[in-house]
Amino acid sequence: MFGSKRKLDDLMAQLRPDLSREALGVGPAFPGVAPNPVLSGDARKRNAELRTGTLALGVLVDWREVNNNPRLVLMLDVETADGVSFRGIADESFTITELTRLAPGQTLPVRYRPDVMDHYVALARDADPALVQQLADEIARRKRR
Repeated sequence: MFGSKRKLDDLMAQLRPDLSREALGVGPAFPGVAPNPVLSGDARKRNAELRTGTLALGVLVDWREVNNNPRLVLMLDVETADGVSFRGIADESFTITELTRLAPGQTLPVRYRPDVMDHYVALARDADPALVQQLADEIARRKRR
């Protein structure tokens, strides 16, 4: 089509420097933000896997607006039940109401793929509040030790 996948990732970073790996605070393992996740087979596969991923908690650091759908790329500091911390990137669509409720420092349940660890996470909008609270308690207990 347009060349190698690597060149497409570099093109997106050139078009939107605010979405580059460096600007998002992730390393070279991050595959990059898809220009259109609906048309990207890799993005569709990743999103399907993330829907069934492992639950973790992410603290919202910042976000970038990708388009006026509104589609946002969220930067979250993620902490897992196993004690692993990493910068997570979520590529999500929001309603205007949801967008107005976003605030840095907000803790959100997310799902990640522990076998891949490519920095991608997805908001766990369907997570059971009791499980989220149990995870938060477990993380807090571990931090107190």
